[in-house]
Amino acid sequence: MSNQILIFLLDTVLGLFSLALLLRFYMQLLRTPYYNPLSKFLAAVTNFIVLPVRRVIPAWRGFDLSTLVLAWLAQFIILVGVSTLKGYGLDSSLISTFIGFGLLALIELVRMTLYIVMIMLIVQAVLSWINPYSPLAPILDGFTRPILSIFQRYIPPIANVDLSPLFAIILLQLLLMIVENVQQGISVMF
Repeated sequence: MSNQILIFLLDTVLGLFSLALLLRFYMQLLRTPYYNPLSKFLAAVTNFIVLPVRRVIPAWRGFDLSTLVLAWLAQFIILVGVSTLKGYGLDSSLISTFIGFGLLALIELVRMTLYIVMIMLIVQAVLSWINPYSPLAPILDGFTRPILSIFQRYIPPIANVDLSPLFAIILLQLLLMIVENVQQGISVMF
């Protein structure tokens, strides 16, 4: 019973923190507006660890590597912690175990990214009907424009209805299936 509580707390707290770090990484990468409540919240929540780590891991070609590495590390800690709390013995080869958990943490970040984009597409579609001038609109547009522009080149609007979000969500679902299969394959190997 206590292990279940610890697993829940570890997964929830570090999972949300990893999500905040990943959102911060993408918001900086896509250059979404900084003077937004969400941007300020993510900076306030993650600055305590991102700023010191930036001294050790600098940015590279516009990629905030320190934030991305911290998101990966949070996922890595979740995977190792949950496995340990569930009583799974770690392999005798520490290097192969580290590589396996490292790959699984990376795949979890890819999966989280796909879910982030999918949720933002859905929220953007709903907000475009309800309140297109919402403070979230610039952030959502910054996240979804790179994906939607690909579909909008090939799929014209039908009766002034943009179907590109629908096709983007279908593609994201297919990518999620592929990621799940890769994740299961790596789990079996390690």
